Amino acid sequence: MKEYEFGLRFSLLQDEAHSDELIERLGDAGCDDALIGIGHAGRIALEFAREADSAYSAILSAIRDVKRALPAAELVEVSPDLVGVSDVADIVGCSRQNLRKLLLSPASHGPTPLHEGKWEVWHLAPVLRWLVSEKHYTVSPHWLEISEATMKFNAALDAPWTDAQTQEDVQGLVAR
Repeated sequence: MKEYEFGLRFSLLQDEAHSDELIERLGDAGCDDALIGIGHAGRIALEFAREADSAYSAILSAIRDVKRALPAAELVEVSPDLVGVSDVADIVGCSRQNLRKLLLSPASHGPTPLHEGKWEVWHLAPVLRWLVSEKHYTVSPHWLEISEATMKFNAALDAPWTDAQTQEDVQGLVAR
């Protein structure tokens, strides 16, 4: 078994806001391998260091444990997935300036950001895959596995926002 580090962010009902009780319920449900943050009203963030056979199973078991403790909690995001240049630079061990040049140079043909503006945002998994295959960076297989898993969970979270017809139409236009 390997240890996987990842984050889960949930939205809570108003009546689930008492922090001491939440922490106790989460611990009793098996989330004793998480740091718990209750900074924003109606939200809870958990940073896990969980042992499992795969990143996917680690995340899935953590979600199940949280839902057992807080059945009405709604999963909002799994991380690390959406990242900026600084996040990726920290992971691969290079300067933010170097990575920014690599990712945003017109000649680089790097992954397209999901958002461009004051800050660019990417899914971590395609950026890491690109750095390994095209730029010959060494990236831990652990990071590749966890970033792929978190991206899948977030895609599943977003899927209900789109009806089946729209999904089919878009897939027909952008099929790779």
